[in-house]
Amino acid sequence: MRDLCNNLDLKRGLSPVAAGTDNTALVSQILDTKGLAGALFAILIGANTDADATFTVLVEDGDASNLSDAAAVDDTFLTGTEVKASFQFDDDNEMRKIGYVGPKRYVRVTITPAANAAGNIFIAGAWVTMPYDRPTANPPA
Repeated sequence: MRDLCNNLDLKRGLSPVAAGTDNTALVSQILDTKGLAGALFAILIGANTDADATFTVLVEDGDASNLSDAAAVDDTFLTGTEVKASFQFDDDNEMRKIGYVGPKRYVRVTITPAANAAGNIFIAGAWVTMPYDRPTANPPA
């Protein structure tokens, strides 16, 4: 058995969104990749009462700390795909993930709902990272 607790670090990505019933995009915290050997974004999906809602995932990166230079990440710098990280109305109580291996220092994820008029969906996200400097703190900083 390998020790993940001391080798991985967690960062808040998207605080739980309670009962989202519209098409407002959900934008993650910006992750600073300096000092990281790897990063992935984990999406936690609650139950959704909508019958046709879809949720599209977009990963953006850039060199500015506020991502004022954000651009969509080329697929060659993703592990997994944005399509597989996306989800829809009947993907209740599931999880999705997408990894980032790009050259830019800052990265974020946006989840954009469509047709979510009566969804009452709960969504949260977390950055799971592997810093070069280990062991990692517990609780995470």
